[in-house]
Amino acid sequence: MTYYVLSIITNTGFPYYNLELKEIPKDVNLFLRFFDFSKNSKEIKMDLDRTSMFELNAGLVSALFEFARNIDKKIEIVEFHSQDKAAQEKKLSRYKGDVLITTQTEPYILHKSVKAKIKLIYDSIISTRIPLDSAMELLQNEEDKIIDILNDKTARDRINDHKTEISKLCEGYLNEMKKYGLLGISITSFDLSPIFSYGNNYSFQTIDAILRNVGVIPEIPPLEWIYRQSFTSNEEIWVYIIKSGVGPTVDGLFQSYFYLLFAEPQSYLGEFPGKLAVRFNQILG
Repeated sequence: MTYYVLSIITNTGFPYYNLELKEIPKDVNLFLRFFDFSKNSKEIKMDLDRTSMFELNAGLVSALFEFARNIDKKIEIVEFHSQDKAAQEKKLSRYKGDVLITTQTEPYILHKSVKAKIKLIYDSIISTRIPLDSAMELLQNEEDKIIDILNDKTARDRINDHKTEISKLCEGYLNEMKKYGLLGISITSFDLSPIFSYGNNYSFQTIDAILRNVGVIPEIPPLEWIYRQSFTSNEEIWVYIIKSGVGPTVDGLFQSYFYLLFAEPQSYLGEFPGKLAVRFNQILG
């Protein structure tokens, strides 16, 4: 599970719903991601000079620092995204109410895919309950659906249906490619959350640690791959990331699997990533 906490509030701070999915690990940097589903009710125009802007930023930084310290957390990076007003107005006009959804996640998972999951939750569950400050609590089946979306239940179920065949295939590939440096194989959901692992000492916790050190992952076309340097237990490791192009569709959202190969540094796997992807796709497609 790469999602730890999900919160649904209004832009005015009304705390509608909070879901703790997993205990937050110690000494690990996490991302708090914000998703704005508010209507464009009014436009606030602020023309500030440099001194006023500095004073406003100073107040924001001080408030964030003090808040984080009071809840025993440490903020190291706050990222801002700017866009032109026309694009912002067009985006906001699609939503009603004033809903803000935040989630604490592993930093390596793909933000575009996280956003797609959160929008699916908003469209299928939250949008019908606006205004939130007078809405009924979520029903158990609605909370279960949120957990299933975040936890990739449909993608996991398809893996489990073919787990014996996939494991047998992984065993054969590891025996075949071990001499070329292959150490382990993993399958992830479309946001890069690990949902299957094969190989000695490659638990989900180990894969989390490896992927935290991978860095930025670009968009990958289906059936193509990249490789990146990472570290585990202070030892260098190479990670091949292959986009499968196949996967489940959940409420109209297509979710492509990724296949991960863990290998020794300077390993040469040639066209093996493509070979593995084609064979896995025949099983999971």
